This record gives sequence, structure tokens and C-alpha cells, in this order.
Amino acid sequence: MKTVLEVKGLKKDFSNFSLQDVSFSLQEGCISGFIGVNGAGKTTTIKSILGLVLKDAGSIKLFGQEIDQNERELKNHIGIVLDDGYFYENMTIKEMKNVFAPAYSNWDEAVYKSYTERFGLQVNQKISTLSRGMRMKYAIALALSHHADLLIMDEPTSGLDPLVRSELMDILLEFMQEEGKTVFFSTHITSDLDKVADVLILIDKGRIVLNQEKDTLLDTHGLIKGDKMALDDNTRKLFISLHETRYGFEGVTNQKSAVRQQMKGVLIERPTIEDIMLAYVGGDEDDL
Repeated sequence: MKTVLEVKGLKKDFSNFSLQDVSFSLQEGCISGFIGVNGAGKTTTIKSILGLVLKDAGSIKLFGQEIDQNERELKNHIGIVLDDGYFYENMTIKEMKNVFAPAYSNWDEAVYKSYTERFGLQVNQKISTLSRGMRMKYAIALALSHHADLLIMDEPTSGLDPLVRSELMDILLEFMQEEGKTVFFSTHITSDLDKVADVLILIDKGRIVLNQEKDTLLDTHGLIKGDKMALDDNTRKLFISLHETRYGFEGVTNQKSAVRQQMKGVLIERPTIEDIMLAYVGGDEDDL
């Protein structure tokens, strides 16, 4: 597979937080979900990739070229949807588009018009009057109207109702039908990635914890439930996270075969993405 974006050894220090040797790559034709709890480093990583935050160290390459050395040439290839917005509130949709479009040599007015019509956007409406869902749709219309190859989205579904979130996931799948497209989608709402993600990258406290194909990750982990009598010093070691009560336990493991051999009578279920994420970032928890 063709590597679209390659991040190596990315570091950024703040007074109370730091990215620590963040490394991963994005492959053409894949939707990569960038997951982690709030404050884990998702937005800082994305802003470092886009040059909105100046990195302290590391390499960020798009199609094999350093982004910070070839910004003018490479920016046409990236579509951006940011959670914190980048619109002038007092402008209309049309005025904001007129500011945005000249920055891209590949701007396609016909594509833009088709998205605004599809989303029901009124060109003379002020940005400040748009709901959060309509703002996201407008951001997507702008991001997809210059034939970007890589779509980078930072928490696009945060605060949206389930219907609008489902619409946005359908738009991503539609975008991916075009040859040579790639999506990097950060979120703490992991259920959004259930039907769209190909790869999951988990970041916690500024470090990459997991980077694996979604289906492989879900197949190799198990959500285990059972009677507390099945636990002892040896079986407890089989779990990444373990929640115990007086009457039973629930835990996540990446050693399903060993659990089957050593823990008879337990229930083994397929975990959700959220189960796995919280297992790696949450640690053990007892409720006595």
C-alpha cells in the first residue's frame, strides 16, 4: 500500500503536556481513526501536522516530502475539518468561501455548489447563525471542494446528534469511493468509527499506545465476564484491565486462548473499540 502521510519522532513540549516520540503512517485508501480520551494529544498532533503548532522535533512527510518545507505545493492535497473552527463569525457563507477558495489552485466551484445544495446551506446566511451540525457540513463542503487527497478531521462529530453523525460517516464512505483518497479522523466518540475505520491509532498522554487494523484489534481482544472465583494471581495477569465487584468481574484481554484454557465457565464477548481504548488508558479498577 502507498504511504500518504508519515509522522516520525514528533515531539512538542508544553508546560503541562508533551507529545513524546509520536510516530505513525497513513496508507492510501484507508480511514484511520485517531482515538484517545480528551487531552490525550490528538489535537496537538493534528495541529503539528498542519503547521498550526510548531513541532520541537520530528519529521512529517506527505507523499514523501517534508510538509514544512513544501507547504505551498502540498496544501492542495489536504482537506481540513477542525473542531474549534476557523471561520469569521460575522461573514456569510458566501463571503467565507470567497476568502477560503483562492488559497487552493484546485478549487472546484461546481463541487462546492453541489455540496452546499446537498446540505441545504444558504449562501447569504451568517456563520454565527449556523448550528453546530451545519457548521460541520459547511466545513466539509469547503474541505472537499478542492479535490483533496487526504482529509484530516479533528473531533468533527463532537456535540452532534446521532443523525448528523451518521450523515457525516456516510459522507466519509462516499469520499473513499474515489481512488487515491485517505482519511485521518480523530475522535473520542469511538462508536463513530465502528462502520468506517480501517485502522485505529490510540494515543494516551502524548504517546502512541496502539496502531493496528480495526478488525484485527477487535478479533485479538476479548471482553471477559465471569464469577470472581475464576480469578487468581495467575489469571489476573491475563488482563489488560480488570473491574471486580463482590460478585463478579469484567475485563479486557489480548490473550483469549489462554483465558479459554485457564478460566472455565467465563463468558467471552467481542469488545467494542471503546472497551479496548479504556482498557489501555484506564487501568485496573475495583468496586468493593
